[in-house]
Amino acid sequence: MCEKSAKLIQFALLNLLPDTAGVGIFALNPFNMPINREAYLSVKQEIGEKAVLVAVSKTKPVEDILALYSEGQRDFGENYVQELTEKHAQLPADIRWHFIGHLQSNKVRYIIPFVYLIHGVDSLRLLKEINRQAAKAVRIADVLLQVHIAEEETKFGLDAAELDELLMAVRSNPAEWANVRIKGLMGMASFSEDADAVRAEFHTLKQLFDAHFTALTGPGSGILSMGMSGDYQLAVAEGSTMVRIGSLLFGKRG
Repeated sequence: MCEKSAKLIQFALLNLLPDTAGVGIFALNPFNMPINREAYLSVKQEIGEKAVLVAVSKTKPVEDILALYSEGQRDFGENYVQELTEKHAQLPADIRWHFIGHLQSNKVRYIIPFVYLIHGVDSLRLLKEINRQAAKAVRIADVLLQVHIAEEETKFGLDAAELDELLMAVRSNPAEWANVRIKGLMGMASFSEDADAVRAEFHTLKQLFDAHFTALTGPGSGILSMGMSGDYQLAVAEGSTMVRIGSLLFGKRG
């Protein structure tokens, strides 16, 4: 039996389990799938309706994703195009795939037919390619603009002036951008134990979000994607509406 067939059978069997199998997944799950169910339920309860949870499944096998899927999770985030396309082909069709890595223009075409949300648009050139490929796929692609808020120079993203310039270019000629929809902003805070510094970075991004989106479309209509396993609580407190959590749910990556 090939690996793909085995995984599909595994998924089918998982769906046949009674609802009570969701209690104590390590004990009752016959496949012993390695997710931290307790952490998942805790995060879901903590953020409630304030933010959407994107489970970051990069480098994790489909078995791990299916385990979290069986708990009701539908939003999953991936960083690498090839890995995302392979997982999309093997997993349930109702998963909402988020591309959260640095996307190269020459790889847009591989994910544009199915991706739910692209988080890291950091240039007008990339946005143009997404618009072009979405037109070919006869769809509208939802995207977030990535803003650089961290102290580290290695982080990707637009600064405040570049953000202004990009949004002005798009909003001044909407017909040219008919196949992309800018839903909001995304950012990553510094990898730091200084909670005040991290909070200040999130606050900066929230101010930009309010200026460019909330002021135009009203509260609750845009997406502010900020916060990961180590800082999601600070992010939600500062107004995040979407958090990207991986290691807390799946464990550390090899």
